[in-house]
Amino acid sequence: MPLYEYRCEEDGTTIELLRPMAEADAPVDDPSGRGRSFKRVQSSFLTGESKTGRSDRNASRPHGGGCPCCTPRGCA
Repeated sequence: MPLYEYRCEEDGTTIELLRPMAEADAPVDDPSGRGRSFKRVQSSFLTGESKTGRSDRNASRPHGGGCPCCTPRGCA
């Protein structure tokens, strides 16, 4: 089940909920019971890229892991 992020339109409080995709945009009840309304927002996440633009997993590979010679065990 996907994790979705919702923000309160009144005070900016953010909550995360595990919901089926079919219910992603359905209304969300205020977990604190104060009657606030929450709207789904686009979530952001860390991709793990280094300053060079290559992920840490591929940083030691000469081609950055993006070429046919780069295998899970290293460059051929």
